[in-house]
Amino acid sequence: MANVKIRLNTINDVKDFVNAVTLCDYDVDIISGRYAIDAKSIMGIFSLDLSRPVDVVAHTDECGGFLESIKKFIVNE
Repeated sequence: MANVKIRLNTINDVKDFVNAVTLCDYDVDIISGRYAIDAKSIMGIFSLDLSRPVDVVAHTDECGGFLESIKKFIVNE
């Protein structure tokens, strides 16, 4: 399982992120505070407070390609 923090600043960032996640054949969740949503759900992502970084949890041990595809969103906080 991989856990990283990301920041999605624009609508296009959300769209690009969801496009990357939909290529995964495993579950990916976004956690913001007490809410956990499916990262493949664009409507779910827009329901979150995106003014702060959110946690992304990929439920697999083989997620190197996925992390590479979202590296522009990863923050080091």
